[in-house]
Amino acid sequence: MGTTVGLLVGMENSFPAPFLEAVNDKGRADGIRAELAVLGKVAEVESPQRYKVVVDRISHEVPFYRAFLKSAALQGTVVVNDPFWWEADEKFFECTLARKLGVAVPKTVVLPNKEYVPGIVPDKSLRNLQFPLDWDAIVSYTGLPAVLKPNTGGGWRDVFVVRSMDDLIRDYDGSGTKTMILQEFIDWEDYVRCVVIGGEVLVFRYAPNRSFFERYVTDDPPTGWLQERAAEDALKLTAALGYDMDTVEFAVRDGILYAIDFLNPAPDFDNFSIKEAGFAFVVDKMSDLVLSYARGERVPPWHGRQRWWDFVGEGGA
Repeated sequence: MGTTVGLLVGMENSFPAPFLEAVNDKGRADGIRAELAVLGKVAEVESPQRYKVVVDRISHEVPFYRAFLKSAALQGTVVVNDPFWWEADEKFFECTLARKLGVAVPKTVVLPNKEYVPGIVPDKSLRNLQFPLDWDAIVSYTGLPAVLKPNTGGGWRDVFVVRSMDDLIRDYDGSGTKTMILQEFIDWEDYVRCVVIGGEVLVFRYAPNRSFFERYVTDDPPTGWLQERAAEDALKLTAALGYDMDTVEFAVRDGILYAIDFLNPAPDFDNFSIKEAGFAFVVDKMSDLVLSYARGERVPPWHGRQRWWDFVGEGGA
């Protein structure tokens, strides 16, 4: 009957076809084929499972897919990335995890929402919250300027650099029902972004202040200690999360790498942004990864092994 690998995707166009083609070419001799996953009715128990491996690129936007993936994982399907650990995708958590692992992060504070969904009555539902917020104490920890951004989400949406208390209050007041974090601004001297796939790392120099498709700098790759330290810390963070694929960003200041963003379980695989060399890397490494799972040669990082609490140890680092 053969073994089938399924791919769940959204609007991305450049990655799916080359990835499926690579898996089909490399896996043909073993009877392994890859396809865009097609889901209709999903029962709570299905035997046999229709896919041996599923690569998830979109369940963060389609809850039906996440429900299917959790059920499939319980029944033996290897899901890349683990749908249960994807629920940990919060920036405040990532900062705590990094500190526990001994990886530098900016000083960070999570803030109560400015507004809440209907049904929340402030004087009854929020009795555990301090009000008003002690903004002076908050800013004394993070300093100014600081970065105000959502605790969840990505794509640099709703991210503000606040340079004064007036800026902070104004942008916080406009945040609506989003949970925001305030983070020390790292006036970086260099910036790198690591693509991590199955324990393999490609380190790019990165320019977050450029337009979206010009941020990956491919003609000036980091070398020496910077490349080595970025790869080491990226692997450490990704392994603690039990992710197979991830991207990890570091701002570099005074020889210290500050982890800025590393909960990216559906990393950017678009050839227009990661360019030719990066795209070749992700297609090659992702196809090898899923084939190793499909052949039974590899055990998922989250299956019967350590998770972050084992990495940080009792009491933390």
